[in-house]
Amino acid sequence: MFNVIVKDTYDEVSFEAFKVMKGVLNQEKPVLGLATGSSPVGLYKEMIKDHKENGTSYKDILTFNLDEYIGLPRDHEQSYWTFMHENLFDFIDIPEENVHVPLGNGDVEQNCIDYENELKKHVVDVQVLGIGSDGHIAFNEPGTPFDSLTHLMDLEEQTRQDNARFFDNDINQVPERAITMGLASIMRARKIIMIATGANKADAVKGMLEGEKTTACPASILQDHPDVTVVLDKEAASKLG
Repeated sequence: MFNVIVKDTYDEVSFEAFKVMKGVLNQEKPVLGLATGSSPVGLYKEMIKDHKENGTSYKDILTFNLDEYIGLPRDHEQSYWTFMHENLFDFIDIPEENVHVPLGNGDVEQNCIDYENELKKHVVDVQVLGIGSDGHIAFNEPGTPFDSLTHLMDLEEQTRQDNARFFDNDINQVPERAITMGLASIMRARKIIMIATGANKADAVKGMLEGEKTTACPASILQDHPDVTVVLDKEAASKLG
């Protein structure tokens, strides 16, 4: 079930997402599913602000990230491991051993199995998601089976082009594969926060909310989830009926 909230600015979108997150943070020992990319950065800033001003502690919180590029060292400036530390983990009191980010090096097939097995030991209380311009969530590209678990994914050229802005606008620097939670993995979360801003997300948002449920728009699987808060700016909501 979707609860759709439309706000004027990115900061307002981020604060609405934080209000949902804050409700989960107030629970005992919550498990957070986290995302990378530009969409959740404002949410993470609100979480850092809350930690510093209100003393909200992350010492007993576990986190699981959605995905990671294949082939980037963890200390690479564009690895999602680095992203999460630079945008959240370095500014809160979470123990490093409580942080889970898929490993994109070594035996990546085994890494998928190990990550899914660790994830299954817990129930994610809230999963943060963004949406790709082609309707992907995490790195589950169009065509990904709805019953998929953590797996390797060949990235579509559109996804790589969208992400090239983080790699000096050079698509050749963007990895061609990623390790990602599957759609079934994501759907196990108790609650989901979907954040989308910008006109380039409008078609994908419309497909997710109003289109048919189809693997052509992976985010449309969220139509079957009981608790999804979708926070949009007016541009991302511009094509909704």
